[in-house]
Amino acid sequence: MVALTFWPDAAVPGPSLSDRVMSLLERVDFRRADAPEDREAIYRLRYTAYLREGAIQPNAGERFADSLDDAINAWIFGVYIDGELASSIRLHVASRQHPDLPALNVFSDILLPEIEHGKIVIDPTRFVADRSASRRFPELCYVTTRLAWLASEFFTTNLLLATVRAEHQAFYRRVFGHRLICEPRHYPSLTKPISLMALDYAMARERVLQRHPFFRSTYFERRMLFARPVQQALRTAA
Repeated sequence: MVALTFWPDAAVPGPSLSDRVMSLLERVDFRRADAPEDREAIYRLRYTAYLREGAIQPNAGERFADSLDDAINAWIFGVYIDGELASSIRLHVASRQHPDLPALNVFSDILLPEIEHGKIVIDPTRFVADRSASRRFPELCYVTTRLAWLASEFFTTNLLLATVRAEHQAFYRRVFGHRLICEPRHYPSLTKPISLMALDYAMARERVLQRHPFFRSTYFERRMLFARPVQQALRTAA
């Protein structure tokens, strides 16, 4: 589920897409939102982004959070450019031991059998961006989704999901090679339906890295982002 404007690769002339993303990454800090104040800033960013798109109804608290934010297998990240919060994404890593996924609220008939058969499934959700930042940095969508790619590598993922509105399918199909698994269905906390897309990570890995080298990472980077007590159980399951 996303609330972000995606810009075409050709939107910015001059340096290649890879060069532009690599240049932006030099100014980016990926911060895991473990601190309450970091989470509150992200919840407010979510609210602003989703409300602007008409995906949620207004609320007095002007924040958007749900119980899955506190799941043991959830990672919430803020993406900071020059120290300012620019975007955020939430990742759930599902296994037999920890099957919770936001997508199960809508697509359990498709995904639960995969998890019960021992597959590791990553569900990136709550992908939002500051409006000004997304306009100033068209490459922000690649920088933010890079976190999902790094998680797929770290957890030896079988399926990388994209639960998105129909108009965002093209981005995931073009950049990663996701395929459509299910047409849009209604999601409880959103006003607009979402579709289910999935990617076989192992099959797509080399192709994506050759085309988009900015998705490459070191083990040290991945460990700094995802290492937590629960990650050992998830990696053991993988």
